[in-house]
Amino acid sequence: MVMKRAIQYLLLGVVSFSMLVSCSDDDNPSNENLEPAENAFGKGNDVFSASEWYPGGELGTTTNASYSAPTEAVSRLGLDANFKKGEDNFEHLYTFTEAPRKGLGPAWVRNSCIYCHPSYGHGKRMTRYRANDFGNGYLLVVYHPVEGYTSDGVRYTTSASSYITEVTGMPQTKAMEPFKAPIDENQIDLQWLTVKSMPSGLPMQFPDGESYSLIYPEITIPQSAFNTNPQPTDYEVRLESTIGVYGTGLLDAIDPDEMKAQYQKESAFVDLNPGIWDKSSNDWAPTAYYTLADGEKRIKKFTYAMTRASLQDGAGANAIWNITNVTRSDRHYLYTTPAWAKAMSEDEDVISFIQAHGNDKTSLLYPYYADGTKEGISERVNLLLSTNNASKSETFEKYLLNGAPYNGEEEMSDRDYYDFMVWHRGLAVPAARNLNDAEVQRGKTVFSQIGCTNCHRPSWKTGSDNYWVDKSIRAYAASIGADANNMLPKYPNQTIWPYTDMVQHRLYMENDIRTGWCRTTPLWGRGLSLLLTGADDRLHDCRARNEIEAIMWHGYSKQSDAYDSTLKFYNLSKKDRDAVVKFIRSI
Repeated sequence: MVMKRAIQYLLLGVVSFSMLVSCSDDDNPSNENLEPAENAFGKGNDVFSASEWYPGGELGTTTNASYSAPTEAVSRLGLDANFKKGEDNFEHLYTFTEAPRKGLGPAWVRNSCIYCHPSYGHGKRMTRYRANDFGNGYLLVVYHPVEGYTSDGVRYTTSASSYITEVTGMPQTKAMEPFKAPIDENQIDLQWLTVKSMPSGLPMQFPDGESYSLIYPEITIPQSAFNTNPQPTDYEVRLESTIGVYGTGLLDAIDPDEMKAQYQKESAFVDLNPGIWDKSSNDWAPTAYYTLADGEKRIKKFTYAMTRASLQDGAGANAIWNITNVTRSDRHYLYTTPAWAKAMSEDEDVISFIQAHGNDKTSLLYPYYADGTKEGISERVNLLLSTNNASKSETFEKYLLNGAPYNGEEEMSDRDYYDFMVWHRGLAVPAARNLNDAEVQRGKTVFSQIGCTNCHRPSWKTGSDNYWVDKSIRAYAASIGADANNMLPKYPNQTIWPYTDMVQHRLYMENDIRTGWCRTTPLWGRGLSLLLTGADDRLHDCRARNEIEAIMWHGYSKQSDAYDSTLKFYNLSKKDRDAVVKFIRSI
């Protein structure tokens, strides 16, 4: 049964957006033939089924023009207050000592989640790298490259390309005084370059004369920017931007057997990542399984690189720890590296500052002060800043908890983390728009005809959604006598329309993503990005400034998994190209 609150759709923001995206080449577009919105919304037609108005299904769709609304599943469990508290943890700054969001540092990537996800959406394209620039969703990807080349001469890095170990996987550019950031962001150079010609041979102008342009980032970090010992060698840098966090609970509810069927279907036509799919056995590769904290194994499905298997151990659950370096009961250790710890323990400025300011027992530096000698401080700094795994948690208990005297409490309580995950799993997908528009209907038809749905699979049916429960939530559940398996929003047996196959593909773009493999990004709700975030940048590093550029990047190389579809799009009439764009903006 579809949602019954469709009339909420007629909020001012949605109406304004509908007017924005309904513009055509005609100076005075007429809507005379359109059925009034209050009568049309939620009804099926010759092209769209009634359920397509609700991309997140009955339990996961909001009729508000918003990326931040709770799902129906949140309300049915009576978790609205928890959702609001979790939202607060996402939206506000973390500090060193002030409750309720305390424990920042001693090094960090950002001090607020929303800085990376403006209005809960995709990060914005930036012309410089500064962690505190609002909307900068970029993560620095610093890795040792292993090269490959396509037959049309495009250089790419292979899945053998590995992260450097001198800095964390999500490199930090901020640190607490007197420590120096692992990477000095003032030395990071970001340039945007323009593609002169496509190796695939596709012209930068459509057959009807309309032109387009493509840009891509070139980012470099000199060795001198690394405050580590040793400093890295033989490395390259790429950018990866955050994506919208809404609807991720619904993706978590997709059954791995359904994913397996999709992989089996596609493997007959394209090469899939051998780290995920074993073509010879037509089954999951051993490395497709992610081992969760309690030893349970599940199929990877989250992040561009498909590195996580459960939302409760996924990008958001991990980021609330490692982006801010705020510890909790299942992350009772710092997100740091021994190379940074060693460099800080050898830095004369750091040692002298602690010697001068660390003797006060109320100071955050007191745990580093040791006996007050330079040798003692150096030893203690190296010990504490290299406490970067769970087996060393006893060091925290003896000396400090992330820069403050240990008091038996985590910086993020199990209750706060639970609320955060209610929010994270409870974010709804905005309803579709303009599905009764003839141009949008034409766009859907063409989108399918040219093969875009081969990767951007329109719909899925979720499974039973027996989500994995992590240690922190189990601990909180036990403290209140609740069933941890039924404390988070669930989305069983929902027909959802994310427009992703949950599979990684290769597009072979210039300065491409680190391994060359990138999971198909869901398209649902993306048409609201300009309205809600002020930017409409797309692809993994925001190189595409609009839908046309995003599509044409798929055809940069003839080896791209999407080259044939891009070629067909290239040869469409302008009317059909515009229809495809309007369709993408409407779902």
